Amino acid sequence: MAVKTAVVTGAGSGIGRACALGLLADGWTVVLTGRRKDPLEETARLAPDVDRGHAVAVSADITDPAAVDDLFAGVADRFGRLDLLFNNAADTMPYTPTEDVSTEDWHRVMDSIATGTFLCSRAAFRLMKQQSPRGGRIINNGAPSAQAPRPDSIAFTAAKHAVAGLTRSLSLDGRRYDISCGQIDIGNVTPQDRPQPSVRQADDSLRVEPTMDMQHVVDMVRTMAALPVGVNIQSVLIMPSSMPYIGRG
Repeated sequence: MAVKTAVVTGAGSGIGRACALGLLADGWTVVLTGRRKDPLEETARLAPDVDRGHAVAVSADITDPAAVDDLFAGVADRFGRLDLLFNNAADTMPYTPTEDVSTEDWHRVMDSIATGTFLCSRAAFRLMKQQSPRGGRIINNGAPSAQAPRPDSIAFTAAKHAVAGLTRSLSLDGRRYDISCGQIDIGNVTPQDRPQPSVRQADDSLRVEPTMDMQHVVDMVRTMAALPVGVNIQSVLIMPSSMPYIGRG
């Protein structure tokens, strides 16, 4: 059976780390990518012994076009193909009133989420088009905020709206090359994933919101990744059933 190769961005912590470990458990060769090498190598060490050889840590700044091109050129040279890209990396910022958001924070959040997703997807397209057999899959990490924003989150909300547009364009443009693209919008996972003990609501109140176990997210990404070429989950929202989302805003 041919080895399946994946690139996971933001693989040094959180959702990226958990999903990378899930893919490794399924037998994927996973290129773990992020800015800092140490957390990536820690992710590789967390993989089961039998799979540890299939985890490769490669530090790269996904907002830097040259670094992204070098990353994917390395994937092509070492593995010969790319079957999956999970665009997960993101910089965030504290909830901030719109009038107080700095230009620097705006660009940092937009670059890490929207520009990073574009640059990695562009490089993946180039590789997936020319490999044999051609094609592959891109999964973008979106957010419920792409549909229903939270207060004081304009940069993150705008960036995730951009990801939703990127997903649709990539899905359309990829058809002719057997490249599928889908998006997973992830609700509240673990308490440690939210640095604030409570979250501001649309009525300006604060509420401690329900969370779900990270494993549910991992299982969904694994399901999307395992689909055969020509089958796609275009968009999926996974969240705690009682999380404030439906009706918010």
